[in-house]
Amino acid sequence: MKKRKPARPQTLKEATFHYCPGCGHSVIHRLTAEVIHELGIADKAIGVPPAGCAVLAYFYFDIDMTEAPHGRGCAVATGIKRALPESVVFSYQGDGDLAAIGTAEVIHAANRGENITVIFVNNAVYGMTGGQMAPTSLLGMKTTTSPKGRDHVREGYPVRVCELLSSLDGAVYLERTAVNSVKAIRKTKKAIREAFQTQINGEGFSLVEILSPCPTNWKLSTVDSWKWIDDVMSKYYQIGLIKDTRKGSSKDAD
Repeated sequence: MKKRKPARPQTLKEATFHYCPGCGHSVIHRLTAEVIHELGIADKAIGVPPAGCAVLAYFYFDIDMTEAPHGRGCAVATGIKRALPESVVFSYQGDGDLAAIGTAEVIHAANRGENITVIFVNNAVYGMTGGQMAPTSLLGMKTTTSPKGRDHVREGYPVRVCELLSSLDGAVYLERTAVNSVKAIRKTKKAIREAFQTQINGEGFSLVEILSPCPTNWKLSTVDSWKWIDDVMSKYYQIGLIKDTRKGSSKDAD
């Protein structure tokens, strides 16, 4: 008996992704679109794409989208949410966009407890601009701007965004997941749903950090990039629930 392919969620356009083979963005787009559709919030969802590989995200999501200047995703999302409080607003940002030029925006949005959702894609490198070292690049990791490997003396240590934000009272839901296996993908979808539900419930700032493969810039095969997340990346960026201070947490129900 032939297995049926899962139906495309109505919130995802019939467009071919431009991402490199093995990239995690396409999977994360799909999961986000599925959650928006399943929660029935497509008519009030507003996405804020980043500068970076996902800059063309508005080509794929069939919802309202507003582009933000580089690093300003949380600031733009804050403005939209305050102007349209009944909307469900999320920024979709990479590590270069959020953890470098956008550091101030995400920290202060979390500190203020802005009732927005952030989907943070961490592939430990600047993907779109040629594979330069990012704030999240691991120690010893070779990139086009760290050809001998990242050295903490020269470049400092990799930034753990979830742990950094966890000290802020306004950040109520922080979770780190991955998309390098079926099991990981299922957990990521649950985390994205939790983050959106946090906003729907009006409980404050939520962020899901997703470890995502970048075979092109890591110079690995797709399969090896999946293994690298398990064997190397997740050892430093530990996967799991980082913080949950929501009153109506539904994590236990899962």
